[in-house]
Amino acid sequence: MQVLPPHNYDNPGPLISFIVRQCEELTLVPRHSHMHPQLLYTTTGFLQVHTDGGDWVVPNGQAFWLPAGVPHDVKSNGIVTMHSLFFNTVGGAEFLDICSVVTISPLLRELILYATRSLDTLNPAASERLISVILDQVNHLPAEPLFLPVANDSRLKPIIDRLLDDPSDSQSLDAWADEVGSCSRTLSRLFVTQTGLSFGSWRERARVMAALKGLSEGRSVTEMAYELGYRSQSAFISMFKRTTGRTPGKFFTR
Repeated sequence: MQVLPPHNYDNPGPLISFIVRQCEELTLVPRHSHMHPQLLYTTTGFLQVHTDGGDWVVPNGQAFWLPAGVPHDVKSNGIVTMHSLFFNTVGGAEFLDICSVVTISPLLRELILYATRSLDTLNPAASERLISVILDQVNHLPAEPLFLPVANDSRLKPIIDRLLDDPSDSQSLDAWADEVGSCSRTLSRLFVTQTGLSFGSWRERARVMAALKGLSEGRSVTEMAYELGYRSQSAFISMFKRTTGRTPGKFFTR
């Protein structure tokens, strides 16, 4: 695994600063934080972001929003082009105040790519207009349900760790209760209070995140469906749509 130093961007300078990083293999950017809000966008590949609150997956075409001061680490798999946008809050724009995977519109995608190539060559008036449009787009980013919360309870942790290793595990909560020395009613309550999700919803979210990783790597819907324990492609698609609001095809088309 390649380990890269984090960007030490603490300069309040312009309203937006752009940094592009190319990763050619499994890459880790260790735990760090920034003084400024960051939008992390990938045009290729797949990103995983970990914070104290849990884990996010960022398929290509999506982006990750990080408020200022949030400790995090970033892992990429394969050939990944990461675009980091840092925002100076002195500009008065209103931003999301929580971590979120967000959908990038076709317009914002082209603006980011154009700005990273050409911003330094534009005259001040053109640069100001470009940044103004980017800020307007960033103020209206739709969030995606691609967050998997973690829990610290000693009874939940072995269940969560096992399901992260094997999301296809279909063991019932009663069976898990016997294994961790608890009762299913207690575990059900703990899942809701500590993660905000029921046990079934948390497991489906874990399966969606595993599916997104595989689909981003070019694997088929059918292949991911059977790998995650579904007896049919349609059952997997129904679960995916229930969690994300869209079928896998429409998710990536968007």
